[in-house]
Amino acid sequence: MRRQGTLLAVLVCLVSAIVFAADWPMMGTWKLNEAKSKLSPGSPKNHTVVYMALGSKVRVTVDGADPDGKATHNEWIGAFDGKEYPVTGDPTQDMRSYSKINDHAMSFTVKKAGEVTLTGQIVISKDAKSRTVTTTGTDSSGARVTNIAVYDRR
Repeated sequence: MRRQGTLLAVLVCLVSAIVFAADWPMMGTWKLNEAKSKLSPGSPKNHTVVYMALGSKVRVTVDGADPDGKATHNEWIGAFDGKEYPVTGDPTQDMRSYSKINDHAMSFTVKKAGEVTLTGQIVISKDAKSRTVTTTGTDSSGARVTNIAVYDRR
């Protein structure tokens, strides 16, 4: 009897996490709106970003282009709990962490070999139809760069 109660509690927690993630405005597919964005010359572009619930975690898939225009693809699976989780497919980063600020915003940190290379904040509009990603990092010459990328929900 005790085992059934424990199993039920675990199941309720898991379902709650899935429902929470699925209902959060961040979830879904986002397409870069270059006309509304302010990207520094030579910056990579994330054309499409997809947030998908995976049980109690989230998969973030990013497709874009590097500064030379070559196609890029990377994936991150983790939780929005401020802890670092590995990134696959991107030679410029190996770890990323996200921290939820509120229902419409979160911050993130990107690292390569233990060094912070990029920080940012993501803000979802009140109508949840767009999101703005503001990042600060260092370019290949060591200069500080800030980009503002605006995405529309697809």
